[in-house]
Amino acid sequence: KPNPNKCEEEMTIQSLIDTALLKEQEEKSKRVRSGKFSPSSFGRCFRYQFWNRLNEPQTNPPDVEALRRFKVGNIIHDYAQSFFPQAQREVKILVEDDIIGFADIVLSDEVVDIKSCRTFEFKLMVKKDYDIKVSKFTNVLQVCSYAYFLGKPKARLIFIEKDALDSKEFVLKVEDWKEAIKDELEILRGHWKNESLPAPSPRAYGGKECNYCNFMTKCFKMQGKVLV
Repeated sequence: KPNPNKCEEEMTIQSLIDTALLKEQEEKSKRVRSGKFSPSSFGRCFRYQFWNRLNEPQTNPPDVEALRRFKVGNIIHDYAQSFFPQAQREVKILVEDDIIGFADIVLSDEVVDIKSCRTFEFKLMVKKDYDIKVSKFTNVLQVCSYAYFLGKPKARLIFIEKDALDSKEFVLKVEDWKEAIKDELEILRGHWKNESLPAPSPRAYGGKECNYCNFMTKCFKMQGKVLV
């Protein structure tokens, strides 16, 4: 027999979830930022990274659908981290006075970064011709930067599929990414020192980074672009 209250119950649960996520997001937005660059953003648009460090007000914060996806990713991330000792998790990294980050897992000779992904992405990753260095450039640059700053020779990316917790791992040589890391730092530090706003340069998500940028409206208006 159909339950007349079933739809109402489902809507109530969804409302509770969404309300909680929006509240978490509001609390995060009130936090005082470090005022430093973060390796977790390396490989993204230089203007985005500049504004992010400057704590520029966001014109395009994540909507509730995005917050749901982030929450699922965080749950999987925390679960995978739980298999390692606390001392190896969320290791704080400070470089000079302008870089701060937290490495997911730090082992004796490598840094491990945990990412969650959707089924369609995972199916691509397990193919023989998949090139992680191209498809996930930002993720590679980020984890190799952590390893570089900590003096580790290797970095590892672990992608966990959200539906079944299948995983795919990629081991990287930090030596191969030293120049890219140095270039990233040189550009970011140069703009910061000269107080010059970088040109918009969507580099992540297959060149579609603008669609997911927290500053899209502000940036587009400065360029005279019309939002579709």
